[in-house]
Amino acid sequence: MRWLTLYARSRQVPASLAAVVSSAAVVWALAPDGSEGSGGPRLTTLFLVAGITAASIGLGGQDIALDRTAAIRWIPRRALHVLLIGTVVCAVGAVLPAAQTLGEDLATTAFVVRNSAGLMGLVALGATVCGAPYAWTPPMAWLSFSLFAPAPTGVPTQVLTWMFLPPGTAAGTWTALVLAVAGTTVYAFAGPRR
Repeated sequence: MRWLTLYARSRQVPASLAAVVSSAAVVWALAPDGSEGSGGPRLTTLFLVAGITAASIGLGGQDIALDRTAAIRWIPRRALHVLLIGTVVCAVGAVLPAAQTLGEDLATTAFVVRNSAGLMGLVALGATVCGAPYAWTPPMAWLSFSLFAPAPTGVPTQVLTWMFLPPGTAAGTWTALVLAVAGTTVYAFAGPRR
């Protein structure tokens, strides 16, 4: 159990968890009270991206060369780390719809689960391609594009704006699933970029 505590501290898990919880509190405070309609997917997606970004700092160790020479198998640990990031952000994000008692729900639990999974894979791909310090770049870039993209009329634009699509949309679900599986697999085998 001591190795787990040391691993969590070396990956800055306590600080990341505090950032995830505080971003949830900020999003909940910014949520409309129902008089102007629901802030729904935009606020919830903003929280999820902020939470994934905060948690992504732990995808790389203090010394990547030292990590690569360790006598332990990194593949299962990396995969588990990415899955835990997605699970924690999803769990904190799932509290948002349940806690929204002032007006309409921010988003459904299915929406939070789908987006957490897709963003988790996207941040893992970011750590592999850009390095752990810049793992936040792909989720933030995709969010920025999605905020200003035209209305999703065809499948290509639905794929590009998957973060804001309703949970039952096939293009949004498949995009999130492909990102989650690809990101977790690539990061587990390759690790963060040097």
